[in-house]
Parts: sequence; structure tokens; C-alpha cells
Amino acid sequence: MPDSLAPQVPVFNPLDPAFIADPYPIYHQLRAAAPVWLSPLGQWVMTRYEDVALVLRDKRFGKNYAENMKRRYGENALNEPAVASLARTMLVLDPPDHTRLRGLVTKAFTARRVEEMRPRIAAVVDQLIDRVAAKGAMDVIADFAHRLPVIVICDMLGIPEEDRGQFFDQYKVNGRLIDPVPLSRAEMDAVNENGRVVGAYFDSLFERRRREPKDDLTTQLVQAEEAGDRLTTEELRANVGLLFAAGHETTANLIGNGLLALQRNPEQWEALKADPSLIPNAMDELLRFDSSVQMTGRVALEEVEVGGVKLDKGASVICFLGAANRDPATYADPDKLDVRRQNIRPLSFGGGIHHCLGAQLARIEAHEAFAGLARRLPNLKVAELTNPNWRRSFTLRGLTNLPATWH
Repeated sequence: MPDSLAPQVPVFNPLDPAFIADPYPIYHQLRAAAPVWLSPLGQWVMTRYEDVALVLRDKRFGKNYAENMKRRYGENALNEPAVASLARTMLVLDPPDHTRLRGLVTKAFTARRVEEMRPRIAAVVDQLIDRVAAKGAMDVIADFAHRLPVIVICDMLGIPEEDRGQFFDQYKVNGRLIDPVPLSRAEMDAVNENGRVVGAYFDSLFERRRREPKDDLTTQLVQAEEAGDRLTTEELRANVGLLFAAGHETTANLIGNGLLALQRNPEQWEALKADPSLIPNAMDELLRFDSSVQMTGRVALEEVEVGGVKLDKGASVICFLGAANRDPATYADPDKLDVRRQNIRPLSFGGGIHHCLGAQLARIEAHEAFAGLARRLPNLKVAELTNPNWRRSFTLRGLTNLPATWH
């Protein structure tokens, strides 16, 4: 093909409000022009399903988080408290540290233990709807989508009822730290301060669990810390913070993004209300259609070829999960929401050793949320379908609010 006819790589800013509102046209252009693309930031960007799936699962790719942060923020990057804390989490570590840390929490997320939580989750859904049903209106994010997974992860971690108000009203995860675009100084200061406040709370909770052990995940991890060689104090703080953040943020976004998508495609919402047995399949389709997590990063641990392009050892790779989930080579009519779509394998929960520990829990929470809304508030209507308020974050995709009414 002559160069003049070749697709052009689109110019885009991941934090541009128009891109955040609808990144999918850019993804399609990028996939057509350069499916394995070296960005101006020096990172290889993957947009095809096949390539992204390979990078996520291939052991020739790892995290190498510290080096990535140094590229982004300079040699002193790990002096930033938020950067240093994230560096101690299983999210960004490679084996053997990843294996050790993940092994400490895996027992809390076995299929059986998570499924046993379903009745409690369904009860919380009903309680949250009871709080707002008579009002005829709510902000779906603040009143429902955020509160549900916060309550569930607080239950798992053993956060007392009297302490939960701060997490409902104030605590919001800032996904900007894991965005490809570096934070400004003011943004970094805000993330550091938020981490300090949350870390101080968890330190006080750890002290309580040392004195008064309970049947919860925090106690289990405190006891691992006391065993000495299994978990340091800094790792304890960082990983409980990660479990709290990851345990509610992406699920809240799945519910919010999913409800918006269903309301924009009312025939799909009607189908779910008419036949609740479609809901489990619909969860995979909603994950595929508008993923809560749009991007994840890896580093080539050796020279490797992906999509016909040779990557050097140490090459930084960004996998656009949202683009992979709408690859027309994998899904027919990928921009169409279809709750009856078959053979859906969304990459929204990542893959390989870093596949999301809470994937099953998120699916159950979302299932019970949509089942409850369809049953209890069948006339629910989202107020703003065209220009909803998206958060200024690319990696973690979600809405700041979602007003809705019913009669």
C-alpha cells in the first residue's frame, strides 16, 4: 500500500475529556494504523486482542515497576510515598515476591468462599435500594455502585461498621498514578496525602487486630506479618490498601459503566428485566463493552516478537484492554452491546499470574446489583445519557456521578 493511502496513527491525549468520554473510535483507528505502535512516550502500545492476550499470559513479560516509574518520574521516583507504597504490592511485583504476597490472600478468594458471600451481597443490594426507593431518585454511583463493594470489602477486611463512613463519603481511588501520562506535582502531592491518611487508618486497624484477632482478612495478614519472613509492616500496609482499593473501585465502575450502557441500549435493559437468566452472560458482555480497567502495563524480560514486531529486552508495553475487547477480529460487530453474545472472553481482569484475584467477587457483586435494580426499580431511567460526567482518569474508567429517577 502506498504511504499516502496507509492509515494514519491518530493524535490523541489519554486525558482529553473527549477521549475519556469515548475512546473506542481512537482505538479502532490505532488498531488499523499501527496495532503494535511505539508511542511518543517510548512505550509499545498493543490494541489487538491476540497480541494483548499473549503479553498478559507470556512469562517473557513482567512488571519491572520500579524501572518504569524511574522513566516516568526520574531516578528519585521511589522517594514519592505513593509510588513506593504501590511498589510493595502484588499488583506490580514479579515472582518470587508476587507469588509470596498473592499466596497470603488467595485463601480468602477461593471460589467456594466467594460464592458463600452471595446471600450477604444480595441482602446489601436490597438494603441500598430500600434507602432510596421512596425518594424516586438517586445518584447511582454514590448511593449504590460505590457503597455496595465498599461494604463487601469492609466485611472481608473486618473494618468496623462505625469506621465505614469515611470510606463512603471521602475515599475515592485516584487512578492517575497508574495512567501512562505522568502526574503533575500537585496531583502527586494529593495522592501522597490520600495515601498517608488511609495508611494511618489501616495502621490503627492492624493494632486492633493484633490485640483482638477476628475471623477476617486483616487478621490473617497481621498474623502473617508477625510470622516475620512472610510479610513486612510496609507490605502489610500497602497490600491491605491495595485490596481495599481494588476491592471496590473496579466493581463500582463496572456497575456504573454497565448501567449507562444498558440505558443507552434500552432493548438490552428490557431483555435483562424480562429474563434474569441472561444476567451472568450480560456481565461478561458489559465487561467487554466498556471495561472498568482500560489499560495495563508490562515490560519485556527478554527480546520477544509480538504481532510481527521485535521488542528489545526492557521494552515497556502498554496493553489497551478496552481496545482488545472491541477487536473486530475477535468479536463481530464489536461496538454493539448484545447481552446474548456468545463466547465472550473479556480481558478486563487481565491475565496470567496477575489475573484479578477478585474477578469472581466482582461478577457476583455486579450480578446481584443488576438483578436487584431490574427487580426492584424496573422503571429506572438515567438522567443524562449523552454527556455523563466521566472521571479524569484513563486507566480506571468510571463516572463521577450518574443521576437516575423512577416512578
